[in-house]
Amino acid sequence: MIRNFHHIENDIDIGSKIGENSPIVKQITPIQKFKDGNKVQGFYLCIEKHLRNTRSGELYLDLLLRDCTGQITAKVWEKVEEYQPKFSSGDPVAASGIIESFHDRLQLIVKRINKATIQSYARFGFDPALVVPTSKKDPKKMWKKLMTIAKGIDNKYLRKLVGIVYRENKKELMTHPASILSHYNYRSGLLENILNMATIGASISSLFEINRDLLMTGIFLHDIGKLKELSGDLETKSTDEGNFLGHAVLSRDILLNVIKKIKDFPPSLKLQLEHMILAHRGRLEWRDSLKPNNPEALLLHYIHNMDKQMNLMKKYLEENTEDGNWTTRNNPLHIPLYKKQKKN
Repeated sequence: MIRNFHHIENDIDIGSKIGENSPIVKQITPIQKFKDGNKVQGFYLCIEKHLRNTRSGELYLDLLLRDCTGQITAKVWEKVEEYQPKFSSGDPVAASGIIESFHDRLQLIVKRINKATIQSYARFGFDPALVVPTSKKDPKKMWKKLMTIAKGIDNKYLRKLVGIVYRENKKELMTHPASILSHYNYRSGLLENILNMATIGASISSLFEINRDLLMTGIFLHDIGKLKELSGDLETKSTDEGNFLGHAVLSRDILLNVIKKIKDFPPSLKLQLEHMILAHRGRLEWRDSLKPNNPEALLLHYIHNMDKQMNLMKKYLEENTEDGNWTTRNNPLHIPLYKKQKKN
């Protein structure tokens, strides 16, 4: 139950209790419900925080905030030196302010902000689940569906490979996001992404003259390196391994380490899987080492890209609050998007 914030008695250091200058959250406002001109207050996760200078030399804080419904840029123009040390990137925050439209995009002009902790804010309704976007689908059910699809891989070597990788990484796969700011960038997003791709692959593989087992194994394993590329609890960050190598190389490394445990694993399958993983994004400028050069790799690439783009569009349209039938070009696809009209 969310309680009103009233009568904060003492101005105490952040991290213990709410001080005099802390936001007084009377009603939590999710980002998805933000509209131009609204006064809002609530709990959010600070994804990015930068101390910058205006053209006139004044300091301001440039923030990116998110909750379980979306994300928004935010600016702190006033009392910057006071608020600057009170929270860091990766911290949940209690914030209040006014929503303004800037270049056709909403932003939050912060009036008060403070680090949110369970100790200080639980009695006012703070729950870490409020600030972490989560898949709308039950991860246990998604896992069960994926394992059913995996059992349909006829090749015993490929089936065993998928089984070992998924058993060894089940805990992480149940909760990991697929990205930081792009597609499926929420808790259990990676699992949802792989399940959607596996469902697509199982549905259309019969339309082409391909090795179905090889395609499905590539779908199961192509992004497994994201478990090492991305880390974090409330805030997802890139690891050193992720920045140096990228998830495609890390996925290939996981593949090779497990193949060593499988006796007589066919060398030709190993090579083709390596290629599929390294080429699955299909564009050299996206840090992939190769472009797809066999049917299974090419189909994996298109399934991956289709599911990614559909998720980006769906996510943006769900979060969009602009008036009219069309969005602006300020979206992940960089074109006006048609907003499906709700039935009365």
